[in-house]
Amino acid sequence: MIPLLHKLIYSLLVLLGVVSLVFIMFQGFGDPAKMIVGQSGDKKTLENIRKDLYLDQPKWKQLLLYVNDVSPICFHQKQEIKNKELCGFFIGNETKFGLKIPYLRKSYQTKKNVGSLLLEALPGTLILATAAISFASFFGILLGIIAAVKKGSWMDSAAVFSSIAGISAPSFFMAILIAYVFGVVLHPYTGLYLTGSWFDIDEVTGEKYLTLKNGILPTITLGLRPLAIITQLTRSSMLDVLGQDYIRTAYAKGLPKIKVVLIHAFPNALNPVVTAITGWFAELLAGAFFIEYIFGWRGIGKITVDAFGKLDYPVVMGAVLLSACIFITINLLADKLYQIIDPRVGEK
Repeated sequence: MIPLLHKLIYSLLVLLGVVSLVFIMFQGFGDPAKMIVGQSGDKKTLENIRKDLYLDQPKWKQLLLYVNDVSPICFHQKQEIKNKELCGFFIGNETKFGLKIPYLRKSYQTKKNVGSLLLEALPGTLILATAAISFASFFGILLGIIAAVKKGSWMDSAAVFSSIAGISAPSFFMAILIAYVFGVVLHPYTGLYLTGSWFDIDEVTGEKYLTLKNGILPTITLGLRPLAIITQLTRSSMLDVLGQDYIRTAYAKGLPKIKVVLIHAFPNALNPVVTAITGWFAELLAGAFFIEYIFGWRGIGKITVDAFGKLDYPVVMGAVLLSACIFITINLLADKLYQIIDPRVGEK
């Protein structure tokens, strides 16, 4: 219980640092009021917008107000709660204390709530990241086990060479190459498109329908690098475990090789592999920006890149904070997963 509490406190401090850094990085760029109304806005309108965005306050106070907005524990004026359409539980008179859904403010371009925009895009990123890490985990573990069991053979050499190539190739280059080859050159044979999201819209009814086929190319592209690393880690960990005394004892007892490898060796080689899988899953959720943009896959990455190009900083800031929360949450869950796989972890 105490270690978990320490990790939660540490996670909150990390989030506070991320919030502060994000505010310092983006709040000073350009004039948000002019971004909202354009260069032709009159002076009175600009002043009102600056007041609504707290731009008439000192920087330190703007930071505190931003932390108050994005924090689930907050103090807000009664009218402010109504204007911002905050969702939560509040007590008090004019100044209310409350527990709320974090308020990430509104987009400069669409005037929509940033939280709503990100939640609309989140399923696309979740689908893509889950598919990519599943692809990488299955084939990475399989290739790693084969390479370890067949050490020194052509299978081992092929797996090691492929993993090195996968690690070395830049993701954006592989995305462009895969998109062009399979989405353009071989399109008549593959039926895959250069771009497309996880849903399409029926031209007749206007209704959305699921089209996961569009996710094949971005899934493979996004999964190549973690696949390469998982392969190497599985191979290295398996070789270490296969050299242990209890494995030699299992062979001496006449147990079948497949049983020794899968039941006795593999579970004990999992910890570093799980570390890689959870770490990469968090990174894929938080950082599939360019892959989503290149393939036109509607997710958090794509709308963040689009927002950055339009200087829509509330969306960018909200996306960074959401990514940090996802990363921290997955790492906390990974600690519990380690304990399930190896109970000795919880005893330390």
